[in-house]
Amino acid sequence: MRAVGMPSCIIITPGMISHYWWEGKIERAEEVVMIIKTRATLAEQVTAAVKELHSYTTPTVMILPVESLDPAYHRWLVKETGA
Repeated sequence: MRAVGMPSCIIITPGMISHYWWEGKIERAEEVVMIIKTRATLAEQVTAAVKELHSYTTPTVMILPVESLDPAYHRWLVKETGA
């Protein structure tokens, strides 16, 4: 049984290269990108967990609105996230 409030799915994409400004200079780093699928009501909880567990001082957390979602997938996501 899943814990209430858990993401329905996490996609992990290793081998990403980032170039970014940090403390006045351009940095380059190998990173892993995660796409965490969950409900908007859980975004704050997921953000807090990422910040607590991440090694970066300022990890990127983007919350993107969903314009459209297949109804069957939406039902599955709601079921899996404990709504």
